[in-house]
Amino acid sequence: MVKASTGNKLTLEEFLALPEGDVNYEFVDGYAVPKVSPKFFHSTLQLTLGFLLRTWCQGKGRVGAEWAILLKRKGKDWAPVPDLTYISYERLPKSWKRNEACPIPPELVIEIISPDQTMKEFDDKAEDYFAAGVSRVWIVDPESVNIKVFFSVDSSKVYTDDMPIVDVLLPRLELTVRQIFEEAELL
Repeated sequence: MVKASTGNKLTLEEFLALPEGDVNYEFVDGYAVPKVSPKFFHSTLQLTLGFLLRTWCQGKGRVGAEWAILLKRKGKDWAPVPDLTYISYERLPKSWKRNEACPIPPELVIEIISPDQTMKEFDDKAEDYFAAGVSRVWIVDPESVNIKVFFSVDSSKVYTDDMPIVDVLLPRLELTVRQIFEEAELL
C-alpha cells in the first residue's frame, strides 16, 4: 500500500484536518493513503450507481460519493473513502447536516475496481468493512462486467447480466448488472 509522500504518521484528527485537494486519501494505519485516480469506466459507473441509489433512497436515507467514514480497523482508527455510501435515516437521522466524515458505519458501501487493483484487495477490504460494522459491500468490476455482493464476511454472490440484485436490507431496490452498465453506456 502506497503511503503519503511525507511518510509521516498522523492521528485521525490530523488526517481529518488536512486540506481538500486534487487527490483523495484514505486513513489507514496512521497514514494518508492516496486513492487510485479514477478512469472513465470507474467515473461513469460511480455516477450511474449514485443516481440510481439516490433515486431509490428518497426519504429513506442518503447517498454519498467519496465520503470518508470513521471506522475502526484492527483496533485502530480507519477512515476509508468508498466510491459510494448509503446510510439510512434510521442510522444517521435526516436532521444530521454536517460537513464532516460519516460518523457511523453505513448499511452499504460500494467500491469500483480500477485497472491496477485486484479482487483480492477488495475481498480483504470487505472483511475490514464488516468487522467495522458495515452491513453490505458491493464490489463493481468494470472489466468482468459483474458486481460481487458481500452479505457477510462468509457470504457473497457474484451478479452478472440480468440477475436481479435484491436485498432485504435495501427494500424495493432491484437492479441488474446489465441495467447499471447500460445506463452507464458501457454495454
